[in-house]
Amino acid sequence: MITLNEKLNNKNNNKQSFKGITSNLTDVAKAADIFLKSQENLSSTRFIQDTATNWFPKAIFSRSKADFAEMSFLEFIESAIFYFATPILGEKLFRNCIFKHFQPKALQNKINEQLPKTVEQITKNTALTEEVQRRAIATKAGILLACAIVPVAEYTLSFAKNLFTLKTFKKSNFNNIANLDKNQNEKEDKAQQERVEKNSKKQLKKAAIISASGIALGTALALFGHKSDGLQKAAKTILEPGKTLANTIEKTGVKSDKLSNILSKFSLDFANNNGKLALSKGQLALTAILGLFGYSKAAEDRGKLDVAEVWTRVPLVVFYTIFGSELFEKGFTKILEKKNAFPDILKKSSDGTFSTPLRAELPKIAENIAKVKNTSPVKELSRLTKEKAFISLVPYAFSLLFMGFTLSAITRLFTQYRYNKQLKEKTLNNDFNIYSQNKPEIFKNFENLISN
Repeated sequence: MITLNEKLNNKNNNKQSFKGITSNLTDVAKAADIFLKSQENLSSTRFIQDTATNWFPKAIFSRSKADFAEMSFLEFIESAIFYFATPILGEKLFRNCIFKHFQPKALQNKINEQLPKTVEQITKNTALTEEVQRRAIATKAGILLACAIVPVAEYTLSFAKNLFTLKTFKKSNFNNIANLDKNQNEKEDKAQQERVEKNSKKQLKKAAIISASGIALGTALALFGHKSDGLQKAAKTILEPGKTLANTIEKTGVKSDKLSNILSKFSLDFANNNGKLALSKGQLALTAILGLFGYSKAAEDRGKLDVAEVWTRVPLVVFYTIFGSELFEKGFTKILEKKNAFPDILKKSSDGTFSTPLRAELPKIAENIAKVKNTSPVKELSRLTKEKAFISLVPYAFSLLFMGFTLSAITRLFTQYRYNKQLKEKTLNNDFNIYSQNKPEIFKNFENLISN
């Protein structure tokens, strides 16, 4: 039997051997290894990395101090919402600190263990009593309702940004914030500033009420959801609205396996990250889409050009966030697979998807390959590290270059173009009005003759 000390020693030896083999890598392989480490590291590292990816291109193309400040305000808080809100609120606060104590002490640990699992996994686990199953499902749904603060915060963030810019820079007119008028002739409208402030505060208060209501309803569901079939059904609908909708459509007589499969995939349940509650794709989609409409609604207070800029850029960002990244990576890996590239790294699973080993698994794979090929483990590890980094780097570079630099540049160019066109039309209209008021009497008489 292996003792705890032996386990710790083995773990430390593995770390030391990993460090030992990677310390002999070439400079290029070391750089690739650092990149892989950032890709597979904790939320804090990914927060820094992805925020920089989104923030840096926009910082370069920022048009004024106000534009730079509010963009930074949005990017950093938005990334914090995506990377920290669910792990901190859902996992640490609601699951382990609050909702755990809503259950009988004898069942607390058993129920808590089931929370990262799907509804199907819980209901089909014959080792669990019906009470544990029902309490676990109700608690999961209760935590999800309590976490309504996450998508609500994303929707409201744009209004908080408007208020931040108004209070810091005394600006509410998007044309001035984006520095579209290089001569700075446009003056701030007092009425618009009051409207921006009033609506922003109204939306923030509404968000606080909705968030508090979500926590209250979630608490009630976790406490009493196991007692009622109706509440149990509601809990399953909250967690998996797609399956509920698919079943409802089937009951009406419309039967389509394809439609049912598509709908059933939409779930708001948490992802299972090694037994911890994590942000799922469904939650990501809901949060990102609400963010889009929050951007647009907040932009209405600041002018038509702000709304136009939002709808030029944000839908593409939302689509890429939900689907684009995965679609691009799948397409890229299929190209590599057809060319039989990196066979030691790129593996096809039974369900047809491609995957690559984790960074920590590479030394062991390198040792096995070295034994077969009679080569150096360090040499094989250098190759594997660079191959895995290449597979990860291409989608990452696409995100940085296209979704970052190119999209930011195009968006700003279009906004300036719209403003210049708007200004030109306004000038022409003014010139026409001046001409109409001051045109010669002979032309006025001629127009009157034609109209009569």
